[in-house]
Amino acid sequence: MNAANSSTHFFGIPKLPVRYGSLVMPLLLSILMTCIVSLISTLKSIGMSPQLTSQWLGAWGISWLIAFPVLLLLLPVVRKATSALVRAA
Repeated sequence: MNAANSSTHFFGIPKLPVRYGSLVMPLLLSILMTCIVSLISTLKSIGMSPQLTSQWLGAWGISWLIAFPVLLLLLPVVRKATSALVRAA
């Protein structure tokens, strides 16, 4: 794979234009955070049981459906609060 192709592809898939970055970042963040939090919560609730995977995936799906739109709505507020608390470079 040449250098030009590696800058426009990721594992053979074309990269999205930069304008989608404001959606991709919260998408990935919400997937990872809800995955971790729902797994910990499910483990705490039912322990290492045979139903762990199905219970966890159900909890993860519901939590992600809520978390992603909430993250999209709150991200501008969080950015403003961060800029109020952090000095500019």
